[in-house]
Amino acid sequence: MTDLINPKAATTPIKRGRAEKSPATIYDIAKLAGVNPSTVSRALSKPGRVSAKTRQIIEDAAAELNYQVNPFARALPTGRTQTIGLIVADITNPTFFDIIRGAETIGSSRDYTLVLAESAESPETEVTAARRLLSSVDGLILASPRMDDNHIRALAADKPVVIINREIQGVPCVVPDVNRGIREAVRSLAADGHRNLAYVAGPRHSWMTTRRWEGVKDACKWSDVRAVRLESAKPTVDGGRHVARDVVESGATAVITYNDLLAIGLMQELQAGNVDVPGQISIVGFDDIFGADFTTPALTTIRSSLGECGRRASAILLDILQGHETPDQTSSVETELVVRGSTGRPLTQPRVHAGVAATD
Repeated sequence: MTDLINPKAATTPIKRGRAEKSPATIYDIAKLAGVNPSTVSRALSKPGRVSAKTRQIIEDAAAELNYQVNPFARALPTGRTQTIGLIVADITNPTFFDIIRGAETIGSSRDYTLVLAESAESPETEVTAARRLLSSVDGLILASPRMDDNHIRALAADKPVVIINREIQGVPCVVPDVNRGIREAVRSLAADGHRNLAYVAGPRHSWMTTRRWEGVKDACKWSDVRAVRLESAKPTVDGGRHVARDVVESGATAVITYNDLLAIGLMQELQAGNVDVPGQISIVGFDDIFGADFTTPALTTIRSSLGECGRRASAILLDILQGHETPDQTSSVETELVVRGSTGRPLTQPRVHAGVAATD
């Protein structure tokens, strides 16, 4: 297709500035570049349909006018906004940092903008946020969703949805294979002489906390280690502090927590109560978040490739939106044990100290 260009405009330097204060339009760009508005539209939406010379002239004009693409205006003729949504359970939890970055990296590389929301660990808030986002994005990623399966299927029936850290039949999922990392952790603890282990669970609405508990029970049975499940108030550092007394009273000499934040809080509270880590109680976290090795001793943890989870989920969603095949319903990401200083041989049996108590 021939591009209609004003020869004079093509060889004349573009003048800087613009008298109008209103946002620039493709008509302003066309006037400045000396081309038809339809040519500007093609250059900005489908650059392969215009010549490189014309595209450069139009891009220079757009830059001079500080032109910004309006995704909602673009959606009127195409039905697409070039945006995808991501909902996380807790935006302050470092567990989600790499997921967000991974999803954004893939989205940006394929000319999509990522829109972020959080559920604050609330299924009801999550449903509301998801419904609002779906009205303005092309597809949605749910990271560690707390809503029930039926709500997720209803969302997926409206627009493409991909899930991280949960499996639902009929919905594409990206799930860390926790069993490998858990087996490595339990075998390492058993080799150190631990025979009583506690698992500190995550939120009751979390599908992954049940998956991890099942993995812990299976690995402990194989290694002849007694396992007990303890509940936490919330999956945070404060939640870890609150569960410290329960851990000590359980008689466990080793603990695997739902996430690293719980492990860090537990370690801090035990140390405040003069319980030696790892001499009396060894602690293993989960996810290997940024800062997991900043503790004293550094935290042993089961590493999940969270960035890879975000990248895969974003790629799967964009493949669906762009009509590519996605043959696998569930994409699995490996986990592995990272041994640091918070685990070792139990030197003494744990005992309750006055300083180890849940804070009201």
